[in-house]
Amino acid sequence: MCLIGLSLKAQDKKIYTAQDVKDEFVRTWLAYKQYAWGHDVLLPITKTNADWYKESLHISPIDAYSTMQVMKLDKYAKEVEQYIKDSVSFDKDIYVKTFEVNIRVLGGLLCMYQYTNDPRILAQTKDFGDRMLKAFNSPTGIPYYWVNLKTGAVKGSQVNTAEAASYMFEMGILSYYTKNPAYYQAAKKANLCIWNKRSKINLVGNVINNETGEWIDRNSYIGAGDDSYFEYLLKTWVLFKDPQLKNMWDISIAAINKYIPEQTNTGVWYGYVNMDTGEKTKSTVTLYDAFWPALYSLGGDIKRAEAFDDTWDGLWNKYGLEPSGYDYKKEEPTYPVYDLNPEIIESAYYLHYYTKNPKYEARGQQYYRDILKYCKTDIAFSSIADVRTMKQNNELPTFFFAETMKYFYLLFGGNPDINLKEYVFNTEAHPFKKSGFVPKEVNKRLGINN
Repeated sequence: MCLIGLSLKAQDKKIYTAQDVKDEFVRTWLAYKQYAWGHDVLLPITKTNADWYKESLHISPIDAYSTMQVMKLDKYAKEVEQYIKDSVSFDKDIYVKTFEVNIRVLGGLLCMYQYTNDPRILAQTKDFGDRMLKAFNSPTGIPYYWVNLKTGAVKGSQVNTAEAASYMFEMGILSYYTKNPAYYQAAKKANLCIWNKRSKINLVGNVINNETGEWIDRNSYIGAGDDSYFEYLLKTWVLFKDPQLKNMWDISIAAINKYIPEQTNTGVWYGYVNMDTGEKTKSTVTLYDAFWPALYSLGGDIKRAEAFDDTWDGLWNKYGLEPSGYDYKKEEPTYPVYDLNPEIIESAYYLHYYTKNPKYEARGQQYYRDILKYCKTDIAFSSIADVRTMKQNNELPTFFFAETMKYFYLLFGGNPDINLKEYVFNTEAHPFKKSGFVPKEVNKRLGINN
């Protein structure tokens, strides 16, 4: 009995390597191929599959591809490339969520072209971008929530800030590769509309009507629904050096730092405030907030990054995984699901890269052990329905392939050639090499006027 106890204790503290992560990625990918090939997602407990819409968009392979490249899984990457070229058409009479397909499908295809330089991949990417571009045909330039890939019909005039203005990164890259500024300019117009609707204290709201340009929800916060709007101000500037974006980021982050953080006995939290007054309105947060230490690190604010990361690390360790929604004043989950999210792992990777402090890799080791303990199934991994019970719920989000396993792999020392000095990651963790974008060509191809 004692020996078994000691053995389990030793296993709990095992140090995992990048190769261990790679092996688990391959195991899960092979399960997808066996049970879900041709479909968007694997259902890991029932060993079946599902699609986001009435027809598949092949989201898992497109999302997984860049991680295969980072892990040097050439055989699997080539299979996906061939599949996209030979078997995939986006001429589908389905309404898709503009925001989601931008970061996953368009972002993944752009990354595939970066790695292959294959004109057939670029043709597929441009075709998808052209179909998605029709979502931006609104009175304000802010895209509609839904766009039909075949007809170009649109619907859904109410969008949150992230859904309104998180497109400059991918559409800028598409403009660069196609030498057509229309994509970047459409995305930037949406951003400028949100920017011009900011309050006198430089905060933006949460939900806007893309036909009237009026705010529907005047709460301001940094979590799911607003997060990637801010992320792409900084990351698109880092990649393309559009000076307007740096100014927008600097003003936005100063307003966030002034009005949103709230110190409690469990850490510093970023809840909701009124965009006009800065007054605190709600004490709920989402686990998507946990990527902000990464963004602070990229922006050079290590002090705030470390303090915020401590908060989220504390919440993870309170349960053994993170709840998707949490009320930091009541100290209880508002939405107890854990969907194999990557954000806290992403932040550990960024902080480890910038500070070289081994505690961030140690945190990543704990997160990995916990995911193995609670989320691993006989063929793959599953989301958790409730972090208080650790009941699995038969879902495997595509970002597990794209983000979660990639950030673990990089944090544990896999492929140091992919790093934050030379690459910028989109919000789905597809990496793009800075040197692939020549500054003079950027300005011309994207239509940037310095």
